[in-house]
Amino acid sequence: MVPLTLGLGMTVAVLQTVWYRTGNEQWLRMTKFWGKLFLINFIMGVATGIVQEFQFGMAWSEYSRYVGDVFGAPLAMEALLAFFVESTFLGLWIFGWKKLPKLVHLATIWCAALASLLSAYFILVANSWMQHPVGAEIIDGKAVMTDAWAVFTNNTALITFPHTLFGAFAVAGGFLLGISWFHLYRRRKEGIDSVDAQGRVVVGEDLSKGKNRDKTDYQVWIKSLRIGAVVAMVSFLGVALTGHEQAKLMFEQQPMKMASAEAACHDGTGFSVLTLGDITTPGSTSCDDIVATFELPGLLSFLANGDFTTEVKGVNTLIPEYQEKYGKYYPEDPNFGPYAGQEINYLPVMEVTYWGFRLMITLGGLSAVTAALALWLTRKGTVPQSKWLSRLALLSIAAPFGANSAGWIFTEMGRQPFTVAPNPQMGGIDQVFMYTAASVSPTVSAGEMLFSLITLTLVYGVLLVVELVLLTRYIRGGIGAAMPELNETPDTKNPDGSGHDKNDDGDVLAFAY
Repeated sequence: MVPLTLGLGMTVAVLQTVWYRTGNEQWLRMTKFWGKLFLINFIMGVATGIVQEFQFGMAWSEYSRYVGDVFGAPLAMEALLAFFVESTFLGLWIFGWKKLPKLVHLATIWCAALASLLSAYFILVANSWMQHPVGAEIIDGKAVMTDAWAVFTNNTALITFPHTLFGAFAVAGGFLLGISWFHLYRRRKEGIDSVDAQGRVVVGEDLSKGKNRDKTDYQVWIKSLRIGAVVAMVSFLGVALTGHEQAKLMFEQQPMKMASAEAACHDGTGFSVLTLGDITTPGSTSCDDIVATFELPGLLSFLANGDFTTEVKGVNTLIPEYQEKYGKYYPEDPNFGPYAGQEINYLPVMEVTYWGFRLMITLGGLSAVTAALALWLTRKGTVPQSKWLSRLALLSIAAPFGANSAGWIFTEMGRQPFTVAPNPQMGGIDQVFMYTAASVSPTVSAGEMLFSLITLTLVYGVLLVVELVLLTRYIRGGIGAAMPELNETPDTKNPDGSGHDKNDDGDVLAFAY
């Protein structure tokens, strides 16, 4: 939900800006249609995101106690400066149509959209500190912030932020593309639009149900499709470039994460496109019998160091280094529960990291290829009259969502066995890191965790169904679902020529919900 909110919010702000500057009705229709879908997603995202705050205190109390002095600061900034601003200005945007001056109303959506980006930055600052702790030291067994500037300008956060934003814009681009293709296909199927002998579009209109299916309606969908395709392709390029910089940081800060992502058991320079062996075994954390069946020489060195010759350390080299730096066994401490005194496994589950990394890249690339193909297939003004292509276009909406999810799963699972990964640039007894085994609430049983996980999964499943039903309803309704006045015909209008009482400005909640 978050990537769509980030990407679609900025898109709606740009669309309304173009309408403000041109006065062209097609941009107003685009603003209201995509704006309604943005609102549905935003509201559901708020409802589901609240749970995380409870999780920190109830399921991860030891973690919260350890990092609270540092972690709480960016979360507080996110709530006070970003989330409240975002919600306030979004409310003004929802209820300000025809109430506020156009320029002021335009400013409200920009404030809301920019506040959502600011909100994302503060969240990423908190997460990046877990990936690369800076500006803190251990005092009385807790991480205490000693340099706020270092925390908020963490180099991990500075590169993760644009990477995340490009990923969000890729989601928004795919969303626009798939839905616009559906509506253009429907116009072709219903005979409103056709093509001439050269295959160029002949735009028609059906005014029997109002202006909802006029020629401006066609312009809304073809321009939305092309905007979405361009945004998706540019975003993939941005994701690739920032991802390369992020990968170089990971090799420096969390070498084991990237080694496990490549199933690189031995030192070398080659990037494994496909590896077979124990990597195919569910839950595998082993380097035994792993064989790279297709490898690109030098590419791993390029990802890590920007050259093609420097050897990158593999898992078998890194494990002894981790054991020397951070210990071979968990401390004999009650906070570690059954793991106390057990040997530490510094290798993440390679099945997750290896395939998650490749799934992220594959789905992202698939989204970009789909966007390029869509631009080519619509070069003559409309989509092919193919049911299967229309279905594939709708299914392609899921690709950038999947890429975002795979990327985050890789990021978090690859950090194990740490919740706060150690910073190799920080040394001595004040080194800041925390094991996952010591982060959970000691009084919460496995049964309670399982019950809460199942319950929340069911609740989230219901909310997902609600969101999909709402989105589907308004997507199928087209522009008329966001602007009911377009469905009015002379037969339905009042004698004064309006679609409602002349003293009534209409129900503003009709647009909001």
